[in-house]
Amino acid sequence: MYGFSTQFAGSYEQAITKVTEELAKEGFGILTEIDVKATLKKKIDVDRKPYVILGACNPHLANQAITTEPDIGLLLPCNVVVRVEEDDSVTVAFMDPSAVLSMVDQPGIEGLAGQVKEKLQRVCAGLAQ
Repeated sequence: MYGFSTQFAGSYEQAITKVTEELAKEGFGILTEIDVKATLKKKIDVDRKPYVILGACNPHLANQAITTEPDIGLLLPCNVVVRVEEDDSVTVAFMDPSAVLSMVDQPGIEGLAGQVKEKLQRVCAGLAQ
């Protein structure tokens, strides 16, 4: 599997706020925010439920990864998706850095990916509180 997720017991907007706060506790900032619903509406006139992709980055760990493997930027940042399901529940999904970075054949990357995954799993767990 390439990700993990949780259901959020609140609104879509509350989920975005809460996941951003929980990410900050683990040293992540949001580099990008892609409003997929608005983009698809504008580009191809498709209506979707709210769906946003947050590009999260921990600068210290990103620096270590880039120092180890300069092309690793092709696999960054860590994407977090907040979406409204058909039943109007809210899901927050996280990229699994261990799965994604497993294709990088470079000593040290596996350990960094594990650190990032642990942080993202704590963020995921924090959404239930």
